[in-house]
Amino acid sequence: MQKKKTITELRKEYPEFHYESFSYKENSNNLKISFVFRCNNIIFKPKIVIEDLDYSIFCLLDKKVLDNLIFHLGIIELFSYWKAFCSPKIIISAGYLDKWQINWWKDLLINGMGQYFFENKIDFTKDKFIEFLCTAKREEYPVSGFIKGKAIILPIGGGKDSATSIEIAKKTKQEISCLVLNPIRNTTKMVKTGGINNKIICRRKIEEKLLELNRDGYLNGHTPFVGYLSFLSILCAVLFNKKYIVFSNEKSSNEGNTIFKDREINHQYSKTFDFEKKFRAYSQKYLSTEVEYFSLLRPLYEIQIARLFSKNPQYFNIFLSCNEAQKTYSGTREKLGNWCGNCSKCLFVYIILSPFLSKKEILEIFKKDMFEDKGLIKTLQELTDEKKVKPLECVGTRNESIAGLYLSWKINNALNKKQPKLLEYFEKNILPNHKNIEEETKKILENWDKNNFVPEEWKKYLA
Repeated sequence: MQKKKTITELRKEYPEFHYESFSYKENSNNLKISFVFRCNNIIFKPKIVIEDLDYSIFCLLDKKVLDNLIFHLGIIELFSYWKAFCSPKIIISAGYLDKWQINWWKDLLINGMGQYFFENKIDFTKDKFIEFLCTAKREEYPVSGFIKGKAIILPIGGGKDSATSIEIAKKTKQEISCLVLNPIRNTTKMVKTGGINNKIICRRKIEEKLLELNRDGYLNGHTPFVGYLSFLSILCAVLFNKKYIVFSNEKSSNEGNTIFKDREINHQYSKTFDFEKKFRAYSQKYLSTEVEYFSLLRPLYEIQIARLFSKNPQYFNIFLSCNEAQKTYSGTREKLGNWCGNCSKCLFVYIILSPFLSKKEILEIFKKDMFEDKGLIKTLQELTDEKKVKPLECVGTRNESIAGLYLSWKINNALNKKQPKLLEYFEKNILPNHKNIEEETKKILENWDKNNFVPEEWKKYLA
């Protein structure tokens, strides 16, 4: 790998990032989409394929409707390529954006790319740090009149939240289609285990050229992936005639990870209620007035979802929430494909499931007793200490990590069992700082966040 290029060098050498065009065609019932991005003489042409179209729906859709939805998918796609250069100007010529839309996209980039700015030490608060410019002619797009019925799209990531949402959504008796992006073994098994017969399969491929740039010292970092899935889901809702887009984002995602340049940095920004609220407003105005987008698990903390999940043992040997399992590190290694047992995500999920599963069940999932691993004490500190940077992963709040540790410690204490090493650390270093921990834990377990868009008739299924 070459020496990492400085942000100053990159912004000077690559002052403009262009979204030039998009194209799509139906081929053998698959919709093949391609985008063209350019930065100086570097051209990217990322692709995504949406499989098994319902041709009876597709052939009746207004071309302008498809153009608009695919154009928008291209904007969120460009984040993954722009990040290599951090160009001060993003120039959109593939379609039209008004002033309100430009401000919306700038807001998403600033908030959704926070981790990228933090890890690359980029001062994103400077005046005119990023400018969106649209060179396309003004055009109006249809946003209503093409959705019938109450069918559901449920995006599946393969974790405990996805499994919990499947089981809750089934209670509504509405038709469910699971949206799976780049299917892997556990997502395919999860859909089958859930008894869902309808799948919407999408295959997205990152350009090899981008991975080469990453290896050559250009910038890299986290992008708002749920934001990408949100725009993809709207497109699929229209293509397959689905009314509800049901995500599995929770209350816990609202808590940030650290402060940088006096701004909160949240790894999970596009999972937050703030993004959900803003995306719903954008979608209603510019994408589809009929699609109902919401997060089913929004009222709950992760530990509450873990308690619900614990009632569905059919998923215990299927679900996978470890992000290390899917990383390729810019194409330099193969995906692990199972729980690593060493990262913050593994430890957090272990903490919140342990109070609700037997020792045998938890060991069958993780293949080791993570509470006995002294090497994880530093990670435990990061998950629970407000003075530290909370791990930049999809982990819950610090307080619910403490609640999960307390519940497991309490169970062992009641049974006169020797506390494992991490719970010994908890007993000595964390528990004394929480004089009202029983009450604090009860409050978390009984939480119901009113800031949600779950339809009233669905809420009874979350109990």
